[in-house]
Amino acid sequence: MSRSPAATLDPAAFEAYLARTRWFGGKGRPFEVSDVRTIGVVPGGPPLVVIHLVELTYGDVGEDAGEEAVELYQVPLALYEHPETRLDHAFVGWWEDPEHGWVHAYDALHDRDAMALWQRAFDAQPAPDTAGGLVFHRLPGHDLDLEAHSTLFSGEQSNSSVAFGEDALMKVFRKVTPGANPDITVHAELTKAESEHIAALYGWLEATDPARPEGGVLQLAMLQEFLRTATDGFELALTSVRSLFADVGDAADAEVHAAESGGDFAPEATRLGEALREVHDILRDHFPAETRPAAAAAELAAQMTDRLTLATSAVPELAPHAGGLRSVFSRVATLDGLAVQQIHGDLHLGQTLRTASGWKIVDFEGEPAKPLAERQRPDSPWRDVAGMLRSFDYAPRIVERAMSEGERADDAEDFTKEAEQWAERNKNHFLTAYAGGELTSQQQILLDAYVADKAVYETVYETRNRPTWLEVPLQAVAKIGAP
Repeated sequence: MSRSPAATLDPAAFEAYLARTRWFGGKGRPFEVSDVRTIGVVPGGPPLVVIHLVELTYGDVGEDAGEEAVELYQVPLALYEHPETRLDHAFVGWWEDPEHGWVHAYDALHDRDAMALWQRAFDAQPAPDTAGGLVFHRLPGHDLDLEAHSTLFSGEQSNSSVAFGEDALMKVFRKVTPGANPDITVHAELTKAESEHIAALYGWLEATDPARPEGGVLQLAMLQEFLRTATDGFELALTSVRSLFADVGDAADAEVHAAESGGDFAPEATRLGEALREVHDILRDHFPAETRPAAAAAELAAQMTDRLTLATSAVPELAPHAGGLRSVFSRVATLDGLAVQQIHGDLHLGQTLRTASGWKIVDFEGEPAKPLAERQRPDSPWRDVAGMLRSFDYAPRIVERAMSEGERADDAEDFTKEAEQWAERNKNHFLTAYAGGELTSQQQILLDAYVADKAVYETVYETRNRPTWLEVPLQAVAKIGAP
C-alpha cells in the first residue's frame, strides 16, 4: 500500500480503497471517481470523523440497460494527525486538509473511537445546525448503552453493520440514493406499531448532498435492536434438511418422512407464515394501499411475459417451458384488479431470523439492484410469498447436492425424493398459515405467476453466476409450465 502523501483530497485514494472492499458493487466495471465531497462531520471528536460522498462515473454505460452511469458511495473517515497502526487495515490515504492540515485517513467503521461518536450523537439527538451537517433521528423507547464497544461485521456484501455490544446494531448504507430508504421508513412504522416480528428501529442518520441540495435527503444509516442470539432462517432450514437426510438409508426399504424427522421444520414454517401475514397487515394499514384496475393486472402479465422473452435469450434451456409459462402469465391478465401495498420486496429465508420470542423479518430495503423509486412503490404481497416459497425449494436442494456429491452418492435418489417432500411440506404449511386457509382462484393465479416469474429470474442468475445450479430453478419451471 502506498503511503506517499497527496497534496489535496485525492480521488485516486478512494478508487484504490473501494476496489478492495467487499461492499463496493462496481467491481469488474470501468470507473473513475468523478467527485469527492464532504456531507457532514460527526460531532464530539476527537477523532475527527468526516463523512464523504464519493461519486463514481462508469465507462460501460450502454452495454447493459440495467447499469447506472453514476453511483454515490458513502465513505466515513476517521482523520488523525499521526498514523494509527491499529487501523492499518482500514487505511485510505493521507493528504493535506484545508482546515486540519496533514491527516491520516481511515475507514471510520473500523475505529471504535469513531464509532463511539455515532452512539453519543444518536443519544444526544443534536439539532441540524450543531451536527456538522448531519441529522440524527431517534425514536423513543430505548436507552442506548453508551459504554458498549463496537464490532464491525465482516461478511456483508452491500452495506456495513456495526454492533454496539449486545445493545444495538447500526447498518451503514454504503451505496446511497437521494430519497427515503424503505429499510428505514418501513422499520419506523412497524416499530411504532409495536410489531413483534422485526428488530425495533432506534434511530437513523441523514444529510443533504451539498452538490444537489434540491435533490432530497440522503439516508445514511439506521440504528436498531441487535438480535444477538438469533439464528438465520436459511441456516435453520438447512439444519432441518440435514437432520432428515441423516436418517435416509438407516433402515432397509424404510421411507423417511419429513413429518417424522427430529428436525421437522413445518411448525416453524407455520409460524413464519403467520408472522408475514401480521407484518403485511400492519404495512397495509400504515402505507398507501389500493386495488388497481384490470389494466394493471394486464400490464403485470405483459411485464412478466417480457421478462420471460429476455430470459429465454439468455437461458436457452427455458425454451421448452416457455409456452406453459406464458399461459401462467396470461391468466393474470384476466383478473379484474390488482391489490397492492407496501411489501418487503426481496423476501426469502435469508431475510428472516429465529429468536427465542419468534420469527423476525429483516432488511426491508428491497432488491438492491432496483432503482429506489421502484423499491418505494406499492406491490402485490404475493411477490413476498412467492419469494419465500422459492426459498423453501432451494434449501433442500443445497443439502441434496452436497450429500449426493459426497460420500453418500449411492443415496442420491432417496435424497432427491426427500428434498421434494421437505419442500412441499413446508411450502404448504407456510402458505396455509399466511393465507388463513384455502386460496381464492384469483390469489392462486397471482401466486402461480409470481412464483414462475421468480423462478425465471433465478434461471438467469444461475446461468450467469452458478451454471451448475441451473437445474434447481429449471425443475421448478418445468413443474409450473407443465400442461
